[in-house]
Amino acid sequence: MRSKPTFLIVSALASALFSAASAIASEVNIYSARQEELIKPLLDDFTKDTGIKVNLITGKPDELISRLASEGRNSPADVLISTDVGRLYRAKTQGVLQSIESDTLNTAIPEELRDPAGQWYGLTMRARPIMYVPGKVNPEELSTYADLASPKWRGRICIRSSDNIYNQSMVAGLIAHEGAAAAEQWVEGLVANFARPPRGGDRDQISAAASGVCDIAIANTYYLGGMLADSEQRATAEKVKVFWPDQAGTGAHVNISGAGVAAHAPNKANAVRLLEYMVTEQAQQWYAQQNHEYPVVKGVQASELLQSFGQFNADELNLDKLGELNAEAIRVMDRAGWR
Repeated sequence: MRSKPTFLIVSALASALFSAASAIASEVNIYSARQEELIKPLLDDFTKDTGIKVNLITGKPDELISRLASEGRNSPADVLISTDVGRLYRAKTQGVLQSIESDTLNTAIPEELRDPAGQWYGLTMRARPIMYVPGKVNPEELSTYADLASPKWRGRICIRSSDNIYNQSMVAGLIAHEGAAAAEQWVEGLVANFARPPRGGDRDQISAAASGVCDIAIANTYYLGGMLADSEQRATAEKVKVFWPDQAGTGAHVNISGAGVAAHAPNKANAVRLLEYMVTEQAQQWYAQQNHEYPVVKGVQASELLQSFGQFNADELNLDKLGELNAEAIRVMDRAGWR
C-alpha cells in the first residue's frame, strides 16, 4: 500500500524532469537572408522572453530558397526570412513555405503586406522613392515615376541593373497598374535617360548623384537611412533629398522584408510564435530603428531619421502581385534594353 504514493511521487518527478528537458530543448531554426547583426539582437530578446532557443543560419535569399527545396522533408528550417516580396513569392511557388493561421498576424499586418494564402508576412516596409540633388533638380519638376521617362531627364538618372529584384518589383507594380505595354514604353524612356550604364547597388546610385554623375537616383529608403546613420557616409547622403512620387495617384512604390513558416517546419508552433513576436510594438520599433525601415504595424512610429524624409502615401497594391508579375517584368525590362 505504501508503494502507491512513492510511485506517484516518482512519476510526478519524472514528468517534471521531462517537461523541463522539453523546455530547454524548445527551439526554432531560422534561415535568414538578413545579415546576422541586423536581426540577432531581436532574436536574443525573443529567447529571453520565451525561453525558445534560436538557431540562425544566414545566406543569400535565392541560395536559402534552393537549400530548402533540396532538403525537402529533411529540412531543419522552421522559418525563412527574406527581403523583397519577389523572393518570398518565389519561395511560395517552389513549395518551401506553408500556410498558417494567426489572428495576431492578420490583425497586426495590413492586408496588402501579407500573402492572401498566409504563406508569407511583411515584417517591415521599405519604399523606393526618387532621390534628387537640390540645386540641380527643382522638386517642383518632379511628379510621378512615369515622368522619369520624359526627355527632360535625358542623361540625368542613376539606377541599378535590371537583374536586381527591387527594380523588377517596381516594374511589376507598374505592369499591375498600367499593363505590360505601357510599362515597356516607360522602361524604354527611362533607359534613354540613364546617366551611365547601371552598375553597383543602391548606395552606389546615391553616391553617384552626390558626386555629380547624375541628378536623380532611384534607391530604397533604408539604404539612404543607413548612409545618414554612418559617420563616414553621412556627408555624401546629405547631398540628396527624398521626393515622394505619385502622391495624387497610386502612391509610392513599397516593398517589404518578411518571413514565412517552412513547409516541413519541425517546430511549427515556435515558428508562428516568433513571427507573432516580431509584430509586437517593442520588436517593430527595434527592427525599424536598426534597419531604417518602416514598421508594418499601425501606430508604431518610424525612426526620427525616416520621419525626416516626410510623410507619404504608399501604393496599396497587394504585394503578392509583384511576385506574380516578376517574370513578365523581367521580359519587359529585357525587351526595353534595361541591362
